[in-house]
Amino acid sequence: MTEITEGMKAPTFDMATDGGGRLSSDALNGRTVVLYFYPKADTPGCTTEGQDFSALAGEFAAAGATVVGVSRDPVKKLDRFKAKYDLKVTLASDEAGDVTEAFGVWVEKTLYGRTYMGVERATFLIDGAGVVRRVWRKVRVKGHAAEVLAAVQSL
Repeated sequence: MTEITEGMKAPTFDMATDGGGRLSSDALNGRTVVLYFYPKADTPGCTTEGQDFSALAGEFAAAGATVVGVSRDPVKKLDRFKAKYDLKVTLASDEAGDVTEAFGVWVEKTLYGRTYMGVERATFLIDGAGVVRRVWRKVRVKGHAAEVLAAVQSL
């Protein structure tokens, strides 16, 4: 597993999305992309993060950025999650784990003394040429979406 750092070419991806769509890095070529990874749909932190990015969706769009939330949840769960909280960002399903592996966010985690594999909360800002411009790892949700928006606007 390669750690993705600023200045590297972002890994390519092709994932199913909420609403029965597909989204690929090729389709987003030439656009700024915010790819945020979250552990599990409809959990408190992930819900807050989705709501925070959704609240700023208009500002991200005005800055020319596409925001995509990625988890390993099945598409049906993403559809329910998006509808339940009226989320305004695209949610992509990486059930097979190829994208989470490629971005290095499938990591060993520990909770209550139990060790398991899971998705690290992380965000990648990718420019129109497919180059990673910023990386946020071990994200704390509070204020994160606004920080990412500021980075997008400074490109």
